[in-house]
Amino acid sequence: MSDSILPIHYVCTHEQARALIEARRQFFISNCGCREDHGACKRSRMDVCLSFSASDTGSGTGLRPATLEDALAILLEAQNKQLVARPFRNDDRNATSGICFCCDDCCSYFANPEEPCDRGELVAATDFDDCTHCGFCMDVCHFHAREMMDGKLVERIDACYGCGLCVSACPEECISMRARY
Repeated sequence: MSDSILPIHYVCTHEQARALIEARRQFFISNCGCREDHGACKRSRMDVCLSFSASDTGSGTGLRPATLEDALAILLEAQNKQLVARPFRNDDRNATSGICFCCDDCCSYFANPEEPCDRGELVAATDFDDCTHCGFCMDVCHFHAREMMDGKLVERIDACYGCGLCVSACPEECISMRARY
C-alpha cells in the first residue's frame, strides 16, 4: 500500500499494546525522537520508544537491546504517565514494528495534528447513567474527544482515537471501550 493510504502510526489501548509486546521475542529501546527534538518532556523520560526489530526502529538515538521485562516496564510507565500507545508499522506497512508512547507535551503528533495517524479499532463509550460529570476523563484525553458543556460531559466520538486513557481515569468506572464499527 502507498504511504498516503496507510499511515505509519496507529492508536491502540494499553491492553492492545501489551498483546503486541507479549507476541514478540525481540525488543529494542531507544530515545524518543520527538523528546530529543523538543527537549525535556514534562510527562516521561526520554527512552520510551520500543522496537521489535533492530533494523526497523523509531526516530530517536541510543538503540539498545531489551528484555520482555524492560518492554513491560515501559508499558507500565506509559500507563502511569498517561502516554498514548501509538504503534508504528514497517516501511511496507504490513507489520507492526514497534510502539511509540506519546503525550501532548512534546510529541510531534500532538503538536501537529495534520500528521497522519490511524484511529484505533476501539472507541470509548460512557454510561451516562453512572457518570458524575467530574471531568477526569476529559483531563487525560489528548484528542479532545471529551468536553464539558453546561456542567455536563459530552463525548465527541468522531474525535476519539481509541487510546483508552479515559477508561483508567474514570473514578466511577463508567467508561468502556467498544468496537469502533
